[in-house]
Amino acid sequence: MLNPRLLALFDDYASSHQHPTNRLTHKVAIPVIVLHIIAMLDWVRLVAIPVLPGGALTLGMVVWGLATLWYLRADLKLGLIVSIATALCFPLGRMLPVWAVIALAIGGWLIQLAGHAVWEKKSPSFLSNMVHALVGPMFFVAMLMGEYAVKPQHPAASASRA
Repeated sequence: MLNPRLLALFDDYASSHQHPTNRLTHKVAIPVIVLHIIAMLDWVRLVAIPVLPGGALTLGMVVWGLATLWYLRADLKLGLIVSIATALCFPLGRMLPVWAVIALAIGGWLIQLAGHAVWEKKSPSFLSNMVHALVGPMFFVAMLMGEYAVKPQHPAASASRA
């Protein structure tokens, strides 16, 4: 069972993700966006540490570590899944040529934004609440695992009746 704080974040996030096609675009775009973000942040070497993969502590590792702390605090099971899946982006990102990571970035964001512009007709939720940039991956993992279901929102009844 999800804790009330995470449930409230999911409900808020879901309010901008009601259209099924928008949610489908996110199931494709979010993993692609996470991959490109980790890959690009991994390009930024902070300090040489020979025992680490690649021989350096990277900005990607720092961001992954901080995000992992947030995810584990939000929900242990879902946090572990999201954190492990995100960690897999490091070796995958290192195998991809720079042009492919850039192409994934462009493609992922275009798919994501199309979902909001074409089907949802609402701005991405992280534009009004930056925490939603972290909530998105966990939200879709929770949905895929059956831990959370989007509750349909009904438009307010019309005030004028004929």
